[in-house]
Amino acid sequence: MMNEPLTTPITPPRVRIAPSPTGDPHVGTAYIALFNHAFAKRHGGRFVLRIEDTDQSRSTLESEQAILRSLRWLGLDWDEGPDVGGDYGPYRQSERTALYQEHAEQLISQGGAYRCFCTTERLSELRARQKEKKEDTRYDGHCRELDAEASRARAAAGEPCVVRLKMLAEGKTLIQDLLRGEIPYDNRQIDDQILLKSDGFPTYHLANVVDDHLMEISHVIRAEEWIPSTPKHLRLYELFGWTPPVFVHLPLLRNKDKSKISKRKNPVSLDYYERAGILPEAMLNFLGLMGYSIPDVEEKEEQFTLAELIETFDWSRFSLGGPVFDVEKLEWLNGNWIRAISPEDLLERLYAHVLSKDYVASFVAHVQPRIRRLDEFVDTAAFFFNGKLESPTELIFDKFKKRHDAKDVLDALLALTERLDRLLGWDEALLEQALRDQVEALEWKVGDLFMAARIAVTGRKASPGLFETMAALGKPMCQFRFRDACERLKPLAKEAVQERQKRAAAARLAEQTP
Repeated sequence: MMNEPLTTPITPPRVRIAPSPTGDPHVGTAYIALFNHAFAKRHGGRFVLRIEDTDQSRSTLESEQAILRSLRWLGLDWDEGPDVGGDYGPYRQSERTALYQEHAEQLISQGGAYRCFCTTERLSELRARQKEKKEDTRYDGHCRELDAEASRARAAAGEPCVVRLKMLAEGKTLIQDLLRGEIPYDNRQIDDQILLKSDGFPTYHLANVVDDHLMEISHVIRAEEWIPSTPKHLRLYELFGWTPPVFVHLPLLRNKDKSKISKRKNPVSLDYYERAGILPEAMLNFLGLMGYSIPDVEEKEEQFTLAELIETFDWSRFSLGGPVFDVEKLEWLNGNWIRAISPEDLLERLYAHVLSKDYVASFVAHVQPRIRRLDEFVDTAAFFFNGKLESPTELIFDKFKKRHDAKDVLDALLALTERLDRLLGWDEALLEQALRDQVEALEWKVGDLFMAARIAVTGRKASPGLFETMAALGKPMCQFRFRDACERLKPLAKEAVQERQKRAAAARLAEQTP
């Protein structure tokens, strides 16, 4: 049962979006940002952007800049943040580490947290034993009751340790959620979460709570996947003696099969949708339909503006069923928006994105040697402008099918796609190294994998240089095309597996025949 909808806050709310700069800007980030933004603006509040970059091994400035640019592309401007400042900064968690360390020490001194000296090896062995016994994998409290003076001395001597939260061992924690009402959690099922890592950086849990309190966040509006973490956060609020914010956990975006949205089934990068020609108005409109219903929208075929969403925003209009991120519906809605703007506006947008001078300049020199007349440019460079390619999938393995069947090629492209996903940059040198590393891992001929990649990316056997082409197309579009090629290969790969099984059965029969 849902709590009473919050329509008139006592004071203007302060809300935040807190993305981690560890990859491409995600549609899920925009979805959460949209409703934070709409709620704040509906009630004259403040929308804060905070960068949660405590994972120093994965966080990059490039990713942070991409997130900021994508949210601005959508028109979801913030009142405070790392680039615009504010009274509660700094707004990057990596610049606030001293605050987290002070608060961790405070918890240790009052008995609400403890140092844990367990090694990686011990924890791995513990998890292995728990899995073998089919138990929940969780920390066993080995260091929970260490003598305080001995613990302090070991840390002072330089012995590596983390700081863990001392959770309650009995009773229940009751989460009060604005959309979901009361959610009980058995404290015995919640392990002692790491708060401070051995490198001195906090985990999400400590940094999140400390920052939300110090930045005076009134409402934490986030995805429902954080519900299981909320008892730990409430424990921290209790230990610090702070009043917790109002929690609002929005339903997760889902694929058509109701699984959590992921790049393996749908493009999830905002960069991809911008590159593919989705209008920002259409993307906001589409995300606004995810679990939310706006009054009288049926009369306009579900089309509404950000201003209309803000004007009518009310928590009572949310549904907790998993909203489906249906790309076909997004494209249908985008078509409506395209038809609604003027031809002059459309032309400006084409020049700003699809036909921008900077984008065409990134590949024109590579196309130039391949044309004899200017009118050949459009056909020769078509794959630089298209989204989904329509070339026959058989092309991918036509040239080397005697060495590799469709199953081989599918496995190779899947492995290559995963490798490319992990790249922190996207330039010709990095791409060439990644493909050559994959050739070595597969023990394929260079030309075979390069040809499969070329056709997956361009739909052609002949094109400008593979790495130059991939660099110009950009990571989101290449990721989409590789995954699309893999999807189209799956039926052929299934046939290849069946053919292998037939040959193996025939071989076994031949061996048994006298």
